[in-house]
Amino acid sequence: MKASGKTFIVTGGGNGIGRQIVLELLRRGASVAAVDIRREALDETAASVASGQQFASFVVDITDADAVSGVVAQVVERFGSFDGVVNVAGIIQPFVTFAELDPAVVRRVIDVNLWGTIHVLQATLPHLRGRPEAHVVNVSSMGGFLPVPGQAIYGASKAAVKLLSEALWTELRDTRVGVSVVMPGGVSTDISTNSGVRMPMVGSSAEDSKFPLTTPERAAEIIVDGMEAGKLHVYVGKDARVMGLLVRLAPKQAAKLIQRQMKSLLAG
Repeated sequence: MKASGKTFIVTGGGNGIGRQIVLELLRRGASVAAVDIRREALDETAASVASGQQFASFVVDITDADAVSGVVAQVVERFGSFDGVVNVAGIIQPFVTFAELDPAVVRRVIDVNLWGTIHVLQATLPHLRGRPEAHVVNVSSMGGFLPVPGQAIYGASKAAVKLLSEALWTELRDTRVGVSVVMPGGVSTDISTNSGVRMPMVGSSAEDSKFPLTTPERAAEIIVDGMEAGKLHVYVGKDARVMGLLVRLAPKQAAKLIQRQMKSLLAG
């Protein structure tokens, strides 16, 4: 589905990949409703929107199903309809083992990453199925197909998003709704800050990081390109593409490799 002339809801639109997807969709001639939990973040996104572009922002906590339904109704009131949903909003966990995780942190990560995605899908799919053409984009993670030490619950939540997306693709094959699931590798965003997590091996920019990162701008281009091409799986970054292949060919070796890399990065 081409973005031009369509209207999209983008969660996590206040920063990082979400903000850049908002701007990329607008650049391609779409209208966009950006959704985020923080008004100040949405205001920063709005400040980057060019004059004349069709944009609106809405504050909502996606873990609240009723609030999500209310915002979807507001989007329809503002734009008349919408044709696509891009679920970007997500958080990571502290870099500790599963045994060390606070149960409240476990619930929060699953509530945002999985239940938040579910709430948005449940609120938007009935509308999307009535459109002449529509598309759902769910952002999973490289950690959703590759076990990353210290991110067990984050990975579990993103693996669930991946499989949910694949199941939706099969269920919606005979409809006018397409589905894409995105697996980003390392991207230079503020997800650690937004998650309240210290991630010393990854800076907020590619220059500050200890390993190569994809910029949010380039990630947004890849994601929107993947949607427009109707791809089911969209890999963002060379690291995601290489590890996606390796984990299919040699899963144990892939897990050992990422374990060694994470141990080295965290120690450094």
